[in-house]
Amino acid sequence: MAYALSPIDLIPDFIPIIGFLDDILLVPLGLWIAMRMVPDDVIEDCRVQATQLTERPTSKTAALVIPAIWMGAAAAIGWVIYEAIAS
Repeated sequence: MAYALSPIDLIPDFIPIIGFLDDILLVPLGLWIAMRMVPDDVIEDCRVQATQLTERPTSKTAALVIPAIWMGAAAAIGWVIYEAIAS
């Protein structure tokens, strides 16, 4: 998982075709190895717990705050651009 999230690549992505080929091959291989390392009883227990969950956790506060932050950031960027153009 660290390889998938790491900014350091085995083969840089800007190299045509093979740059992405290592990601296409290594990430699924790493996930497969990680899943094989988890004991079967742990996976089964997690599957049972997942089926027992009937409702996904939600946050109405976050549903309001996060878009407000994005709109505020967009307004601030717009204001900076407007001031740069108007000057």
